[in-house]
Amino acid sequence: MYKGEVYKPSNTGRLIADVVKDNHAFQWERTRFDPALLALINDPHYAPIIVFPHQYAEADRCICHPKDIPQVQAGRTPLFIMLDGTWREAKKMFRSPYLAKLPVLGIQPVRGSEYQLREAAHLHQLCTAEVGIEVLKLAGESRVAEALQAYFCVFRERYLAGKANVHTHTRNFTQGD
Repeated sequence: MYKGEVYKPSNTGRLIADVVKDNHAFQWERTRFDPALLALINDPHYAPIIVFPHQYAEADRCICHPKDIPQVQAGRTPLFIMLDGTWREAKKMFRSPYLAKLPVLGIQPVRGSEYQLREAAHLHQLCTAEVGIEVLKLAGESRVAEALQAYFCVFRERYLAGKANVHTHTRNFTQGD
């Protein structure tokens, strides 16, 4: 996660940590790499996959399903790497050298974000929890995805209830956004 993200009351990445049993969180720094994160990425039991929109990755790194990579086909556990921060921050994290060779799983949402705390400029711009829900569905973890979806809905409703200046609205996207 990007520096300071953990302290933001609007952060939804922590919802994933509350619901998913096997999870790890690391603070990203531009010039310093966390040895525990590097060890996890290089652990032979895992198949690390970065979750990020395909338009930011080279075509040969892009996958549409975790089972598209040989390591998962060979029995390794997918290790989904979620970049938690604003879109500008996430793009900086995505360029980290230790992530540069990993396969990129792009989520293809059929509707826009329901986050409502910020307006997304594009259809692919979901909040971290929404991306987590979609990844869990792809991984066959439907019960966990449903639990995260319910938790996210409660979080969003409670957060919005406390923000008088946030107007709830739905933005309609077309597939080309």
